[in-house]
Amino acid sequence: MTEAQPMVAKAGDYRRYWEEMPCYLSVHDRQFRIVDGNRRFRADFGDRIGEHCYRVYKGRDEVCPNCPVEATFADGRNHPSEQLLVTRDGREVPVIVHTTAITDAAGEVTAVMEMHTDIGEVKRLQGLLQRSQERLAQLFEEVPCFITVQGPDRVILHANRRFRETFGDPVGEHCFKMYKHRDEQCLVCPMQQTFDTGETREHEEILFTKAGDKLSALCTTAPLRNPAGEVEAVIEMGIDITQIRELQSQLASIGLLVGSISHGIKGLLTGLDGGIYMVNSGFAKGKPERVEKGWEMVQRNVERIRSMVLDILYYAKDRELAVEAVDLAAIVAEFREGLEKKASDADVGLTVDLGHDLGTFEGDPQALRAMLLNLLENSLDACRMDKDKDGHAIRLAVSRAEPWMRIEVEDNGLGMDRETREKIFSLFFSSKGIKGTGLGLFISNKIVDKHGGDIVVESEPGRGTRFTVRLPLQANPSIRPQDRRQ
Repeated sequence: MTEAQPMVAKAGDYRRYWEEMPCYLSVHDRQFRIVDGNRRFRADFGDRIGEHCYRVYKGRDEVCPNCPVEATFADGRNHPSEQLLVTRDGREVPVIVHTTAITDAAGEVTAVMEMHTDIGEVKRLQGLLQRSQERLAQLFEEVPCFITVQGPDRVILHANRRFRETFGDPVGEHCFKMYKHRDEQCLVCPMQQTFDTGETREHEEILFTKAGDKLSALCTTAPLRNPAGEVEAVIEMGIDITQIRELQSQLASIGLLVGSISHGIKGLLTGLDGGIYMVNSGFAKGKPERVEKGWEMVQRNVERIRSMVLDILYYAKDRELAVEAVDLAAIVAEFREGLEKKASDADVGLTVDLGHDLGTFEGDPQALRAMLLNLLENSLDACRMDKDKDGHAIRLAVSRAEPWMRIEVEDNGLGMDRETREKIFSLFFSSKGIKGTGLGLFISNKIVDKHGGDIVVESEPGRGTRFTVRLPLQANPSIRPQDRRQ
C-alpha cells in the first residue's frame, strides 16, 4: 500500500475497536435486554448477555426513571445523562452516558447502543475542588475583620459575616453608603485607585456602623483580576483599630495632663508664694491691709488647687453615675453663699433665678454640682479677666420644661471667637493660659453627656457667653439608678 492509498478497515478491525474501547459499551433491545457488550463491560459486570440492563447496571427490578435507552427508542436521538453504576463486586462507578440509535434499512430503531465513560477521577477532583471552595468560603465568612468585594461601580458584590453584623446587608449597595452613610463617592477613594492602577492600597478610615457608632479601621485594597489580567473587582479588608486609637489617645491625654498640671501647679505655687509674702511682709510692717490682700491671694489659689485636684480625680477615674432624685434648688443653695462671696470679691454681680416648682429629677447630684460650679467659675474668670467694661454680671437660671431640666449660665465677660467656641469642650483646651487646666468644661460636657443631655454655648468676643444645658428628667435607660443596683 502506497502513501496515496487510503487505509481500509476490515470487518474484524471494527470488532477489535469495539472490544478495546476504554469505556463500557453495550447494545440493548426494546425489552431493555443487553444483546452485546465489550470486553470492559464483561470484566466489570460479567458475561450477562440477555439480562435486563437495569438489573445488570443498577441491581433494579424495573426500568430506571428517565432511562436514556428508552428515550432513544422513542425519538431516535442521543440522550446524554450522568449515572451511578454498580459493578458485580459492589463498586460504585460514576459515568457519563451517551446513547445512539441502531436502525434497519427502513430507518426504524431496532436497538440502542449505550456508552458509559468512567468519570470517577473527575468526580474525585470535583469533590476536592468543592471542599476547597467550601473552606475558602468559610475562611472568607469567618475571618475576624470586615471584607467586601466591589465592582467598578463601587457596588458591593460580596461581604463576610463580620461586615454584615456591623454594617448591615450590603449586597447591591454602594460602599460609601454602607461605610460612611454618604450619598456620593468619597473624594479620595483607595478602591478607585486600585481599579485604576492595579496596585494594593493601605489607608485608615473613620467608619460608621449600622447603629451610627463611629469606629477606626485600617483598610487594605487589592485587585481581583480576570484571566486576561484585567482588574474586574477589588477586595477590601478592614481591621477595627478603634481600641488601639483610643489607647493612643488616652496615652497622649496623660502626657498632656502631666504637662498641663505641671504648668498649672507652677502658676498656683507662684501665686501662693506671692500671697504668703504679702501676709508675712504685712505682719512685719504692721500693715493689716497688706495682710488681708495677701490672705485673699492665698485663699484664691488654695481654691484653685482644690478645683484642679477635683477635676483631675474626675478625669482619672471614669466612674459610673450614682443616680438618685436630684433637687437642683438645694444644690444651688449649698454653694450660693460661697459663690456670691467670690463674685463680690471680683466686683461681679450675681443673679440666681430658680423657677417655680422645679421639683426633682433623676441624676447624679455630685456630678451635677461639679458641672454647675465649673460653668459658673468659668463665667467668673471670664468677667475677672475682662478689663474693657466697668461692670460685670453673671446670671444663673434654672427652669423645668418637660421633658427637660433647663440650666442657663450667662455672663458679660470676655466672650469667645468661633475658633475658641469650637474647641471649648476639648480635653486640655484652655483660654486662660497657665491659670487653667483645660479640664473644667471638658468634664462639664462629659457629665451632661452621661446624663443623656446636651450643652450649647453662644458667645461673641467682648459680648459675653451663655451656656445652655438640658438634662432629661428621666435618667438615661442605660444608667441604672443607685437605688436599683441592689
